[in-house]
Amino acid sequence: QVQLVESGGGLVQAGGSLRLSCEASGFTSDYYAIGWFRQAPGKEREGVACISSFDGTSYYADSVKGRFSLFRNNAKNTVYLQMGSLKPEDTAIYSCAAHRGVKCVPPFDYWGQGTQVTVSS
Repeated sequence: QVQLVESGGGLVQAGGSLRLSCEASGFTSDYYAIGWFRQAPGKEREGVACISSFDGTSYYADSVKGRFSLFRNNAKNTVYLQMGSLKPEDTAIYSCAAHRGVKCVPPFDYWGQGTQVTVSS
């Protein structure tokens, strides 16, 4: 059974840090590009970051560049999103998704259920 499970969300004060995990099962995630997306109440889902499968090149939305970083542990079939200098506007449900291929391009074939991140001011 193919599955992506996010964890690590929670409540944090502005300026704080969180590390989200995206663990894959049922497939080998190192052959997939893994993206992180977020959706805040009343807003559309937006792409936050993505890491390619071949060389681990990472891409970031301008709103998180310099504050968030991605890294993957292929032995654990897990991709991590390290979030720092968090702002209240980072509050959202964060989901990871997998694209079957090297590059960070749609479609994303598998999606996790999401984890809530709340940043208090």
